[in-house]
Amino acid sequence: MTKKRSIRRILKWILITFTSLFLVLLCFGIWFMSLIPPKDLTLETSLVQDLPYLSENVVPRRGKILAIVTSTDKMGSSDKSTGYELTELSRAYYVFKANGFEVDIASPLGGKPPVIIDDDDMGAFDYAFLNDSIAQYKANHTIPVEDIIPDEYEAVFFAGGKGAMFDFPDNKAIQSIIRTYYQSNKVVGAVCHGPAALVHVTLDNGRPLLENKMVSGFTNDEELLLIPDAKSIFPFLLQDKIVAQGARLNKGDMYLEKVSHDKNLVTGQNPWSTWVLAETMIKQLGYTPKYREITDEENAVHILSVYNTQGSQKAKEVIKEMYQTEKKKINRVLIASHSIIAAMKGDIGRFYDILGLVTYIKKYDSAEVKI
Repeated sequence: MTKKRSIRRILKWILITFTSLFLVLLCFGIWFMSLIPPKDLTLETSLVQDLPYLSENVVPRRGKILAIVTSTDKMGSSDKSTGYELTELSRAYYVFKANGFEVDIASPLGGKPPVIIDDDDMGAFDYAFLNDSIAQYKANHTIPVEDIIPDEYEAVFFAGGKGAMFDFPDNKAIQSIIRTYYQSNKVVGAVCHGPAALVHVTLDNGRPLLENKMVSGFTNDEELLLIPDAKSIFPFLLQDKIVAQGARLNKGDMYLEKVSHDKNLVTGQNPWSTWVLAETMIKQLGYTPKYREITDEENAVHILSVYNTQGSQKAKEVIKEMYQTEKKKINRVLIASHSIIAAMKGDIGRFYDILGLVTYIKKYDSAEVKI
């Protein structure tokens, strides 16, 4: 009987422990979700004419830029879906348009390419792209890259999306376009996985395009955190291939903006680099980029960068300055997602620090709502 009571007592404590843990996690989950603002459904109806950056102070036509996206819809032999990242195309597309350039969209196979739409990353410009009949026609009727007439364009931009790892690197038409543009001092830009288009390009002197160039692209840390078996799925890891081609990798913080500008070659590390990358291409084309109001997502990236370099207290000071003096908004969802990334990496101190920043931002957002 004593043994049975002992077993029952152990089972009782196990049940109490697991129940308590469940309740703690449930309460934490409810609290965490309270930090996330409700989705702004009005964004989904965004139109080009509603966005001052595009509809006001229109810049006269300056030429054409070619954007190239992937045609690949599966990651190798896996069942993982892929395509081009909508936000990487839409944001660059509108920067080019706002600065006077018509944009054509191409892909290796032409026609309608697969697209990845991440609801958490979508902003007004991304929804405007979905509601823009001209942009949608171009995105759904892409030009096959082998039909491109290079002389028609002043620059080429390669959007990312993991599919680019499969159909960009060895495409001869893509290699020819890049080689021609680079050697004629036209601008070549690529973001996130887009630099996969550059890794097998050889110049007329027989040397790799990337040799001795400062280059950014999706890093191993960023890739492997979300896809642990990436080495067996992709033909290579982009960071490894960039370095193997003799480039000087310019690596920034995980999932934060980083752009490299090496003469007429402009590359970006991840989707959050797209705005600055596209504007850097405009600068390289010889123009001052049109004024653009910085988005709440970019403000969040700035806060995280301040936290990474100067700590939590300084980040809070910048948050206060943004809200009280500059009247700017900060995207809480993006910052909260970085707390989850910290937890995935086992960095509990960083996890709590970033949650503290989210709570601090919510205080200002709530104050504005009350007003």
